[in-house]
Amino acid sequence: QVLLVESGGGLVQAGDSLRLSCVISGRSLRVHAMGWFRQAPGKGREFVASISRSGENRDYADSVKGRFTISREDARNMVNLQMDSLTLEDTAVYFCAAELSPDYYKAGSKLPEAYDSWGRGTQVTVSS
Repeated sequence: QVLLVESGGGLVQAGDSLRLSCVISGRSLRVHAMGWFRQAPGKGREFVASISRSGENRDYADSVKGRFTISREDARNMVNLQMDSLTLEDTAVYFCAAELSPDYYKAGSKLPEAYDSWGRGTQVTVSS
């Protein structure tokens, strides 16, 4: 059984930074492309960022491009999301997701249904 656990969320002010982490257990991180999604109150789950198994290729939502950075540490079975210049619109529950991918160089999908394992989420609240 694959288990994903997110951490690092919290309450911050606009303009601040946060670093989210996600640890995977039950299967090696190396076989997964990884993604981060978020869900704000009353809205659907939204793609934020993804990274390939190789770590070389990344994809970002337009709304976070230039502010967020996804990275992976395979030796620690960990994926991170560095979030800078946070805005009120970034307030959401953030979810880590794992895609069992045969393509070593392809960034994770933007579609939630492509992922086979999900964490329970961590709350990020940005105040003015």
